[in-house]
Amino acid sequence: MSRYVCCAGYMPCSGRCGESRCPEFCLATEVFLCFGNSVASTRFMLQDEFNIQTTKCDNCIIGFMFCLQQIACIFSIVAMIVGSEDIQEASQLLSCLADMVYCTVCACMQTQHKIEMDKRDGMFGPQPVMAVPPAQQMSRIDQQIPPSIGYPPQTYGQSYGQQPYGYPPQPPQGYPAAGYPPSNHPPPGYPPSGYPPSGYPK
Repeated sequence: MSRYVCCAGYMPCSGRCGESRCPEFCLATEVFLCFGNSVASTRFMLQDEFNIQTTKCDNCIIGFMFCLQQIACIFSIVAMIVGSEDIQEASQLLSCLADMVYCTVCACMQTQHKIEMDKRDGMFGPQPVMAVPPAQQMSRIDQQIPPSIGYPPQTYGQSYGQQPYGYPPQPPQGYPAAGYPPSNHPPPGYPPSGYPPSGYPK
């Protein structure tokens, strides 16, 4: 409790309510008087601490809850202006339904919070050990082949007789092929007589 801050520091009044002198009383006051802010700030804190993003399903549920509350509020305003008992009853039913959905969503959020805190405390087994990545080196001008530290060893030039790195591949053995060009090249009578024509630059 020594590090407790009201609403996890996400509200303007956080740190100004005397949390350091009586954190237990401030926590009880936060839960009873600012229940919605308490649940939301706890969710934001866990998401920031563990780098967790809200899923699409969570966004749909939270958006449905907000829309239902807005519709209930609009019905209440219309019923107050018009004075119709039917609209007033509909607004009360919508308000009751919105409150039920809100309580259900808050319960689901707090269950998610408990699971994440249990993971942090090692309740689901040992936490994975984060190993330090191996050191990597940059190639220098005086190196023919870059170092393979931190990377799988490279196989440069195996197809061309281990040609040094950065050089073009050597031509294959027996180049040009034997018998090339053929002995009857060019064919007899080529070029034809009278070609090129007189006056054509050679």
